[in-house]
Amino acid sequence: MTAQGGSSHPADGQIGIALRRAALAAERAACQRASAERHERLAGETGREFHVTMAAMHRRVAERHLIAAQLQKKYAYGLADRSAGRGARHLFMTAVAETCGTSSAALTLVGADMAQLALAASDQLARNAQDLEFVLSMGPARDAAQSRRTVCASGPAMEERWPGYGARLAELGLASVVALPLKSQAGCVGALTVFDPRPGLAESGVFGKVADALAESMLLGPDADPGLYGETDHRAVVHQAAGVLSEQIHCSLGNALSLIKARAFSWGEPPESVARRIVSGDLKLHY
Repeated sequence: MTAQGGSSHPADGQIGIALRRAALAAERAACQRASAERHERLAGETGREFHVTMAAMHRRVAERHLIAAQLQKKYAYGLADRSAGRGARHLFMTAVAETCGTSSAALTLVGADMAQLALAASDQLARNAQDLEFVLSMGPARDAAQSRRTVCASGPAMEERWPGYGARLAELGLASVVALPLKSQAGCVGALTVFDPRPGLAESGVFGKVADALAESMLLGPDADPGLYGETDHRAVVHQAAGVLSEQIHCSLGNALSLIKARAFSWGEPPESVARRIVSGDLKLHY
């Protein structure tokens, strides 16, 4: 305890923030439900299609806020269990993965050229899969963001669709993948990728609802936290290494980054591992 009587554990602050965000999301859901009920009543009284359409819209928004509240609560309760000595390390993406019926899920933010700008993963398996997509510049998250459509593949279809990526994904022990675009009014900011979900969940529509809740509530809403409680990785060391390598071998930053990716793929190492060795001077690459 601190001298002011508050807890000194960092997780306690995050628990409080998550619970407050959950409460706000629940309040917004209640407001949207009330609006939906009003339009449903007016639709019955007037028979106007406008009110039917508005009621359906408010119901969809209410559902999005409810899922956002559920994600925040799951995260808060997981942190509380961890603080009490129960359970493993709990991430916000852990709550996302659990809601999607898996242990492995990742959120990827992309730029206008669809290149990865940042990512957050629920576990090492999801992180490895996203590292693979980063170094190959191909995969489900990239396709989902580019097409703004849900992308699904399993078994041999993964290798057929993404040569190299699909085979490596299978080597990681992953048999199926579903990626959904994180849409905004201006376009698409990234993708939610779910690995090996429970059978039937992809057809239930829950993935799309989670993706909408993430995009509209966590990334772009009034309580937006694009850093996902500090979990988002912008691959700073990789970009630092690209700058170092660019100066060393007199090439463009893009070519330097491509060299780092190629070395990471050929060695089967995370790009950050290669990057750290370049920055420290332990690894020299040639153009």
